Amino acid sequence: MQKTILIYTTCESLFQAKSLSKILLKKRLCACTNILPNMTSLYRWPPKSKKITESKEVVLLIKTLKAKYKAIEKVIKANHSYETPAIFSISIDQVSKDYYAWIEDGVTKK
Repeated sequence: MQKTILIYTTCESLFQAKSLSKILLKKRLCACTNILPNMTSLYRWPPKSKKITESKEVVLLIKTLKAKYKAIEKVIKANHSYETPAIFSISIDQVSKDYYAWIEDGVTKK
C-alpha cells in the first residue's frame, strides 16, 4: 500500500496559501507544497442556492504521507478564511524511491 498522498485545497489569496504552507512545513506535516495562483472557480454559494458565484482562487497542493492527513486537515480548518474549505487527498499509486524517501524524511526527521 502506497503511503504518499497529495492534498488539494484552495485559498482566497497567495498570502493565505503561503501562510498555510509555512505552518505545515514548520510542523513537518508535509515535505513540499505547490502554489498555483490565478485559478477561476465557479460554484453555488450558499449551498443549495441557484446563485452561481465566480471567484479567483489559489490552488495549494501539499505533498505528504497518508498518516499526516488528519493533522493537515485540522491545521487548514483552523487557519483558513473559508467556512467550508475544499480539503481532499489524492492517492499516489507510484512514486520514485528517491522522491518517496525525500518526502518521508521531510515529515519524520526533526
